[in-house]
Amino acid sequence: MATAKQLSVLRRALPASRLLSTAAASAAFLSVEDAAEDVISMKGVRISGRPLYLDMQATTPVDPRVLDAMLPFYLSRFGNPHSRTHLYGWESDAAVEAARCQVAALVGANPKEIFFTSGATESNNISVKGVMHFYRDKKRHVVTTQTEHKCVLDSCRHLQQEGFEVTYLPVRPDGLVDLDRLATAIRPDTGLVSVMAVNNEIGVVQPLKDIGCICKEKGVPFHTDAAQALGKIPIDVEKMGIGLMSLSGHKIYGPKGVGALYLRRRPRIRVEPQMSGGGQERGIRSGTVPTPLVVGMGAACEIATKEMDYDGRRIAALQERLLNGIRSRLDGVVINGSVEHRYPGNLNLSFAYVEGESLLMGLKEVAVSSGSACTSASLEPSYVLRALGVDEDMAHTSIRFGIGRFTTEAEIDRAIELTVKQVEKLREMSPLYEMVKEGIDIKSIQWAQH
Repeated sequence: MATAKQLSVLRRALPASRLLSTAAASAAFLSVEDAAEDVISMKGVRISGRPLYLDMQATTPVDPRVLDAMLPFYLSRFGNPHSRTHLYGWESDAAVEAARCQVAALVGANPKEIFFTSGATESNNISVKGVMHFYRDKKRHVVTTQTEHKCVLDSCRHLQQEGFEVTYLPVRPDGLVDLDRLATAIRPDTGLVSVMAVNNEIGVVQPLKDIGCICKEKGVPFHTDAAQALGKIPIDVEKMGIGLMSLSGHKIYGPKGVGALYLRRRPRIRVEPQMSGGGQERGIRSGTVPTPLVVGMGAACEIATKEMDYDGRRIAALQERLLNGIRSRLDGVVINGSVEHRYPGNLNLSFAYVEGESLLMGLKEVAVSSGSACTSASLEPSYVLRALGVDEDMAHTSIRFGIGRFTTEAEIDRAIELTVKQVEKLREMSPLYEMVKEGIDIKSIQWAQH
């Protein structure tokens, strides 16, 4: 028989489970006993309580102030912003335009240069494919880097299949682009240069102003994927010479499903729309603008405008606390990417003689990401770390810690404890680490193949 406490827990769980499919409800609520003990079981992982969240590059929690701004447009002000004949449409349209101004203010743009999209992936597709398709008669070449987000790289590969040429620039060991190499790569038929502002894996901040100057001198539009930069580092599209910029809502404590594209008006840059429809967003991006999501992104940008400096100082202090806490107790810890030119909320570390996936599996109480990607046949290290020239064994051991606005010192201290404990446990089982401690140079050993 279930106890009164177990039945109470089950009753609280039932309304939530009705919102899920049978399979999803089963995964979420495996047993009354688990629920009564505050145990979470999902995808083979069983832990007490929710893990602490240090994966801010994947997504951020919605700021409560953002949610407050959004709710009226789900409940009472639910009109279609494109309805021109009544109050519901007018007030939604006014809210969308106010949000457009909030996004523009954060990056130093004119509100007429901001176009709302479904996210940075769509903005990147419009930027890369849209520019090259519009100028296809004269421009047949794109310059980008090997460490771009996958949606930029895939867009470039799509262009290659259409007959365009793409130069994928290597980066220096610190993750920064070589400016001389970039300038040399630009040709008379180059139609676009695309370089990410802040790398999503290693947090390296590219010299946007210098890249913008080179592109201006060469007369080539400069596109940057700023999904990880918006609201985290100062951006001024005029001073930096940015022609197109991709933005995301859920990376700055806003909702998922909304993003924006900055498209320069003077000198005007033209793109070919990637979606056919009703011609919303001045023909650049057809489809009904989702008012609540856009309002949320606008509110998130306004908060970032006011609090970016404070957030930056606080996050930098937490990053230093995390790094010093780990390094003071572990050897063989390497920072991936530039230490000087990086966003402090992204700390990508490699732990020598530890396999990254094993470390991730052991850190069930900390939500973090690995730089390694699992493929069906083998475990391949991150293409970003490979581009940096990181040794394959070290690339396999990378863990990305993402620190944000709501991260606490207590969470950082707990992450240190759990990370150190798990690394030490894995190293105790590593014969390679034992050999290193005995002074053996592993790289000089010639391993026999059987």
